[in-house]
Amino acid sequence: MEKPVPDPQKLLNQWQEWERGETPPGKVISNLKTSGMRELLESLVESGS
Repeated sequence: MEKPVPDPQKLLNQWQEWERGETPPGKVISNLKTSGMRELLESLVESGS
């Protein structure tokens, strides 16, 4: 099963939920992981951004 391409807007929304205190830190980390944060960061590093 292939993972979908990370959606930066979705990742940002998940992060902002934590900043607003709506989601506990452990859940945010889990959400970011399953939504492809690592893949997004790796692609940025590879592209030199």
